Order: sequence, then C-alpha cells, then structure tokens
Amino acid sequence: MKKTLVFAMAMALGVSATAFAANPFSDVPAGHWAYASIAKLAAAGIVDGYPDGSFRGDKTMTRYEMAQIVAKALAKGAIGSDDKLVGEFADELDNLGVRVAKLEKKADNVKITGNIRIHYADIKKGSNANGLGNAVDTYSSKFRTRMFLNGEINDNWTYTGMLQNEQDFTNDNGDSTTRFQRAFVTGRYGDFTFTAGRHNDTVAEGNIYDSRVDGVKLVYGNKTKLTAAYGKMSSIDGAFDSQPKTAYKENGSAAGKYWRVALGTKLGKDFDAEANYISAKDVDKIFNKTSNPYDQKVISVGANYKTDKWGLGAMWLHGTTDYTDTSILNGDGSNNGYVISLNLGYAKASKPGSVGLWAKYYSEPASTVIAHTFVADYDPAFGFKGYAVGIDYTLAKNMVAGVQYYGLKNKDGNTDDSNHKTLWSQLIVTF
Repeated sequence: MKKTLVFAMAMALGVSATAFAANPFSDVPAGHWAYASIAKLAAAGIVDGYPDGSFRGDKTMTRYEMAQIVAKALAKGAIGSDDKLVGEFADELDNLGVRVAKLEKKADNVKITGNIRIHYADIKKGSNANGLGNAVDTYSSKFRTRMFLNGEINDNWTYTGMLQNEQDFTNDNGDSTTRFQRAFVTGRYGDFTFTAGRHNDTVAEGNIYDSRVDGVKLVYGNKTKLTAAYGKMSSIDGAFDSQPKTAYKENGSAAGKYWRVALGTKLGKDFDAEANYISAKDVDKIFNKTSNPYDQKVISVGANYKTDKWGLGAMWLHGTTDYTDTSILNGDGSNNGYVISLNLGYAKASKPGSVGLWAKYYSEPASTVIAHTFVADYDPAFGFKGYAVGIDYTLAKNMVAGVQYYGLKNKDGNTDDSNHKTLWSQLIVTF
C-alpha cells in the first residue's frame, strides 16, 4: 500500500498521525509512521488485513484488492463518487456491484429519508353542490412532512416506517396532526418478494385505489410479475373538507377487508401492461353506509408506452357492486370506465431545469373507484368524467414545483350541480 494513499484516506476520515487507536494488526508496531492512519482505516472498516491478523503493508496489492478498498471508502464516505480513485478503478468497481451494494448497507444500517409537500388548491363546485341550490367555493392549503425510517434486518429483510405531520392553513387555528402511518417489513427469497404490515397499496395506477392498507402482499417474478394481496383498507387522507365525511374521514377507512390479484409484464424497454382484480367489503361512499354496507369488485386492464421523451397510456375498468340503488354508483348507467393519459417530457428531481407536461381524460363510474390517487375534488358517490392537465418543473435538485387543473363532472346525468373544478399548485422537496 502506498504511503500517500494511506494518508489520503485517513485525512478524509478526519484523523491525524498522532491520533490514538488500538493496535489492529500484529505486524504494525505502535511506532510505525502509518500506525494511527492504518488503525483509523481499520476501525472504519476500510482495510481488513489478512486472516492471521497481519496487515502486510510491504506486500504488493492487486488491482482487485485495491478496488475493494476504494469501494469500502466510497461506501463509508471517505471519498466521493467523483474522486480520481473511483474513476481509475471504474471497471473493477462495476464488477464488484453486488458487493459494493452490501458495503453501502453495512455503512448505514438505518437510513432516514423524507419529503415535504406544500400545496394550495382552489375548488369550485356547481350550483347545487351542497344540496341546497348553492354553489360552493372553497380552498385547501397544507404543509405535509413525511419522514421515512429504513432499517436493515438482515440480508433478506428490511423494515420501513413512515411518520407524517400535516399543518392545515385553511384557518387561523394552526391545526396540526402527526401520525405514524406506515410500518412494514419486506423480504425477498429468490423471485418472491413479501410485504407485511401497514403499507401503501396502489391498484391500477391509483385509478381504483391508492392509500394505506393493513395486510400482506406477495409478488412473484421480475419482468413478468404476479401479485396477490390480502388485508384491510386502513385510514385515508381526504384532500378537501368539502367531500362527504362518510367518504373521507380523518380516522375513517375507504373500505373493510379486501383481496386482489394482478398480472403485469414489461415488454422491452418502453412497453408495459397490467391486469387487476380487486374485491373489497364495506366500501364507504354513501351516507347511509352504516345501515346499508355494500361490497365492490373491480377489474382493470391497462397498458403504457413510455420513452425518455413522451408516454401514452390507456386503461379500461369494469366495476360491480351489491348496493341496492345502482343508479347512484353507476351514474350514467354504465359499469365501464376508462382513463387515457399523455406525457410530454418528465420533470426529474435529480435534473434541475427538466420539465414535464401531462394530460388525462377520466370516465369512471363510482363502482370502479374506491379511493382515487389524484388530488381533485369530486363526489365519490357518483363517479366522475372530465379532464386534467398539469406541468411540473424542477427548480433545483430535489425541488419540483407543479400546477394541476381538473375539470370534472358527476356521472349522474345532471349538468348544473355536477361541475368540480380544482386548481392545485404544489412544491415537493425530497431529502
């Protein structure tokens, strides 16, 4: 090992030649010029020595052995990814890909990440939105913080927890809520991935459901994936207080027990497709749900073609329900729905200045929706049809601003009271 390399790594770790450390190797005496530096590197896990406890500092190293040290130094933060050593041993590091990943995990057994979302939404409804012949204009403004805790249990299992705080700016009370919203373990055996606990389950790209569940999920495969899930739909977040309280209670649930299966595949680099079937009990959309609970079953088939510059997607949905008054849930009398989407460019959080434009058209009876992923205001008892457009722009690394507009109508055949217009603006910061 070269003297300059030892000193360089030791300095990066913040150690001087006079630093005290226990003797890590039998052949490195306390009076050796590199004693403190080698001791620090050993304590940090960057150099290991040999099984017999020796360091063998006079032995010529192979490029492979040197690449292992560079990989460990990189994982520990002793050097950066732009360091000349990383470039010099790029090929060897690439061949060590799996081992480098393991070293990075060992460097930080527990990682904390998060995001902040600040939004303001202006909401306008039709002339009979409140059932009293009056139009309704309201707004929503919240500051949401999410902290994710990721811990490695062993080589095959990890734990994830998520703490969320929301500050509501729609009044002068400074309302704030903090909840521990996710806690689950994930394990992988061969081509099987297993998830158990309170986690987020997104069904049909969120057009059917996108919120928390308490349950288990098993995924088999890589390019072609078979998914099976079972559990209970847990509490959901209502975007607006103007929505029916029976549909979006702060501590309520979208439904009771559910199970679903899905089959998805990826063909080449740009094309993917997925089919879903979900069955949910005690779905909560109607005011008299307590006296008349109902079950809901939804099928979806969707496909997307996506390149680096643009994307096009289409989805068909079919919903059934045992609710007695199907004219309410089906709106215009149809159980079928569809969603068409178009993307032009993408705002990437890692690429400042990148821009994404998108547009969607929805036609979904209430029998196809349990808890939709979008931020628009709508009446969940009737379903909706209409369009959405948006633009996202990356202001700086990990800072993305966006504006979205939704023009939706209830699928109940009425015209005056069926308009829901939502103008949503947001800033999302990830860390």
